[in-house]
Amino acid sequence: MGAIQNIFARSAREYLHRYETRIPKNHIKALKAIISCRTSACGLVVYDCTGCGRIHVGFRSCGNRHCPICQYHKTHQWLDRQLERQLPGHHFLITFTIPEQLRALFRSNQKKAYTALFAASSQTLKAFARDSKFIGGDLPGFFGVLHTWGRTMQYHPHIHYVVPGGAYSRTDGKWHPCRPAFFAPVKAMSKVFRAKLKTQLNTAGILQSIAPDVWSKPFNVNSQAVASHHSIKYLAPYVFKVAISDYRIIHYDQQKVMFHYKKPGSRRLRKMTLDTMEFMHRFLQHVLPTGFMKIRYYGFMGPGSSIPLERIRSLIQSTLGSKNNDLKKNPNHLPSQSVRNAGRGSSSDATSIISALYRCLTLGLDRLSTQRVLGYSFFNGFLNRQGIVRPAAEKRALNLSCFSKNNV
Repeated sequence: MGAIQNIFARSAREYLHRYETRIPKNHIKALKAIISCRTSACGLVVYDCTGCGRIHVGFRSCGNRHCPICQYHKTHQWLDRQLERQLPGHHFLITFTIPEQLRALFRSNQKKAYTALFAASSQTLKAFARDSKFIGGDLPGFFGVLHTWGRTMQYHPHIHYVVPGGAYSRTDGKWHPCRPAFFAPVKAMSKVFRAKLKTQLNTAGILQSIAPDVWSKPFNVNSQAVASHHSIKYLAPYVFKVAISDYRIIHYDQQKVMFHYKKPGSRRLRKMTLDTMEFMHRFLQHVLPTGFMKIRYYGFMGPGSSIPLERIRSLIQSTLGSKNNDLKKNPNHLPSQSVRNAGRGSSSDATSIISALYRCLTLGLDRLSTQRVLGYSFFNGFLNRQGIVRPAAEKRALNLSCFSKNNV
């Protein structure tokens, strides 16, 4: 019996008695499934092994998506499918988060609010993909995963999207790539997202419950350039993960539960102790409404797309190939003034220099060729002043392995 299953089994009666008039039916269903998982309540499976000649008996799993025991193999199956479908080129991990003032409303109206959150965020990505200033394609493709918890199981709904760096245009039938380190301005995306979310909540009939001053506050949208397989592997544990796993439980004594967690940006393990009823409440508040899909695919990645994914992959490869050939023929076309300005702190030129670095690395240029393209003296000053690519994050962020200490 796992640690969380043990906590629920020993404390469920008290929890149900205390909250019997307020607990939703889907919470009760998840609670009972977790307690019965891999016990006689779920039945037996009998295997007749031809290898050893013995009969093996095991208890069935509950299969509930909120059970911490049942999700491990589903994670790996999903990851394998996505890695087979991944597209070449650069990708972005874009996260849409709601302000704290909206969380109570979302928790009370989960199905409507989560649907509105998906609609507003996906429409925002499509709008900026259509804009010719950034991409200029009317059919982007991406998928999003809804998360509702923070590291201490607090209620914190947000959506992570894995977005290829470009979009398909049905007008000219071509792939329109964006810059390798820049999808769209996050401040502009946050404003559009806020307006679209307000519209969606109004359509859902729950806008009137929100204080008007919330819509004057900034909404948080984060965009990070990543390699495709990195973003998918980052999301894979979260796709079928529950709010907390067994390995994080340190101690349970019927009254209190102690577990460890990490603060964002820190590797140090911290401990938190909660009353058992509070622990169970925090866990169960992340149980999704029955039938709600927390992974959604859009554009040419959607199940109803008329454009085959293989065609998109072929267009991306041909576009990357033509750009690489142009750069190899004329590697000196990048302006040296832009390189010098980037080291002094120009944000627009900083974006250009990251794009240039990415392109050089994609081409596999050696150090001398890269120096000829970008210049040499800017590099240390650029890293120190921009704070964009630090030595510890070089390989993770942009794969800058050719700029290690041994090469620079």
